[in-house]
Amino acid sequence: MYLDSIALFRTQPCLVEPGKIIVFGQPSRTLEPVIPYLAALPGVISYNPATCVVTFRRQPGFMTINPDEIRIVQVSDEAEGLELLAALKDAVNTVWEQRDRLAPVTAIRTSARPLDIWKLLPQTNCGLCAEATCMAFAFLLIQGKKALADCPPLQNDPEFAAPRATIEGII
Repeated sequence: MYLDSIALFRTQPCLVEPGKIIVFGQPSRTLEPVIPYLAALPGVISYNPATCVVTFRRQPGFMTINPDEIRIVQVSDEAEGLELLAALKDAVNTVWEQRDRLAPVTAIRTSARPLDIWKLLPQTNCGLCAEATCMAFAFLLIQGKKALADCPPLQNDPEFAAPRATIEGII
């Protein structure tokens, strides 16, 4: 076992979603050797090896892991925060135990931006996806709140087969 615990040391109101909180956790030892392996997992939004900081998407919100601090946004309450930190401790230990099966990430890693996705969409703003614009649809795709199947032109028009495949690879 690499990590004994992650202590909740502070909370503060979440500016992104009123009524929610940001949870700050402190690991019982530095996460610096583990973070490059965590950066190899799905759900990474960004990773910078120079600063050894990785950010994951979670539903809802984000979780940022620094060597000596964890921040989780859009948490309902302190009890949920403690559960999330306990689950993260278990995940860190599992990743560390399985590190021989993972390739540590050594380069900067970023996720797709909405504009990257939008450029591949039909850009008709047809509304068939139940969104007002293709840009809104791109944001929701990245957040995991919409699926490619929600865009009928992207699904049904052979002209969009290559862009659809590219989007699938990105998200």
